[in-house]
Amino acid sequence: MSTILERIVVDKRAEVAAGKRAASRADLERRGAGLAPARDFEAALRPAGAPVALVAEVKKASPSRGVLAAGLDPVALAGTYGRHGVHAISVLTDQKYFQGHLDLLGAIRPRVTVPLLRKDFTIDEWQLWESRAAGADAVLLIVSILDGPLLSDLLAAAKGLGLGALVECHTAGEVDRALSAGCRVLGINNRDLATFETRIETTLELLPLIPPGPTVVSESGFFTADQVRRVVDAGAHAVLVGEGLVRAGDIAAKIRELTLRPS
Repeated sequence: MSTILERIVVDKRAEVAAGKRAASRADLERRGAGLAPARDFEAALRPAGAPVALVAEVKKASPSRGVLAAGLDPVALAGTYGRHGVHAISVLTDQKYFQGHLDLLGAIRPRVTVPLLRKDFTIDEWQLWESRAAGADAVLLIVSILDGPLLSDLLAAAKGLGLGALVECHTAGEVDRALSAGCRVLGINNRDLATFETRIETTLELLPLIPPGPTVVSESGFFTADQVRRVVDAGAHAVLVGEGLVRAGDIAAKIRELTLRPS
């Protein structure tokens, strides 16, 4: 029986094939040519004087948790994030499984000044051009779905386009592959994408394997300052938070808490 991730990748291949028929790389290159340079994702995750950087996620639904906020206004939520001091914003653009949309990047970009990470399942260089044309500043590269030299190829192509890349790992072997590919921003996903179970201990177990240099982002499972402090004390530079913010009653207060600022 296939995992959720395997089913997502199968569907993504079909989606990319259809996208290529609708818009060539040359089309996307023309659309991206007139855009302002991408905002510096890596630099945003090392803010001077802050104990931790926060990547706040615009996320309506997920395969494991269903709809998180039925009445969610993604653009308004991103604006709230921007006004209250997050360091970057992750935008879910997968439609079938997360109820996101590529057009959200263009709608959100003028409302905020921080970098936008396109959170999707990138399996083809064409998606990098699509991301740039849509207004993304960085893309997610998931090591477990990128075989052979594809990870290195996509990292190099993203750099050539001026896009940042969050290279996501869940195991020691994936961390090795990410480091060997020369990643600058390494994400440790506390959620196992095969089972969608979440353990913050995943970050604590993998951090000792990462040498000084890369910016480390701990992803998923954060709801309290104590949880954030555990991974920061172990060496993480940033956290990525979706559900903990989307479902917060007071988003501004939750941002203060998760960035370890005084109340």
